Amino acid sequence: MKSYITILLVAIFSINMVVAQNMKEEKLPYDKIPEYSETYTAGTVAARMVDGLGFRYYWATEGLRDEDLAFRPNDDARTTEETIDHIYGLSKVIVNSTLNKTNDRVEEPEMTFAEKRRKTLENIKTAADILRKSEDLSQFKIIFQRGDNTSEFPFWNQLNGPIEDAVWHCGQVVLLRRSSGNPFNSKVSVLRGIVRE
Repeated sequence: MKSYITILLVAIFSINMVVAQNMKEEKLPYDKIPEYSETYTAGTVAARMVDGLGFRYYWATEGLRDEDLAFRPNDDARTTEETIDHIYGLSKVIVNSTLNKTNDRVEEPEMTFAEKRRKTLENIKTAADILRKSEDLSQFKIIFQRGDNTSEFPFWNQLNGPIEDAVWHCGQVVLLRRSSGNPFNSKVSVLRGIVRE
């Protein structure tokens, strides 16, 4: 019986190690900004704005520690993690618009910071990829469903609303991490969309 338990424990440990290794090896989008499009269209310009958000978010959140996530500058402010939660919510509004999906209040399972970070970056990448191929941005409305009430906004509101709000909050994450003793990587060039050597 002891040998079966030992074999079972070794198997579980091995599976966990493989899963952890696979997660570690999966590359997240936006460690560098994608190549820009050869032509300027509404879709390629909107996609580049979203790519810029993805790049900023990647580096604003790269290497955050537990103490950074818990940092709150004062009692009235959000913690870094609460700010990241808000950016995740904005990324859902952005991607739902490009997928022509309604935004409704659905309880999600609890996620770790790493899971939220991955999902946020994936949402941003999905939205940018859809926008890049689009000729008509008017099809990407923001739709909110609250019970029986539905509100709808044109894509214009996506630009000045969720996209720019998420960029704004990425800047807050950079400030918060600096305040908690873990500054933003100074080699990141947001102008060039790369990390300098």
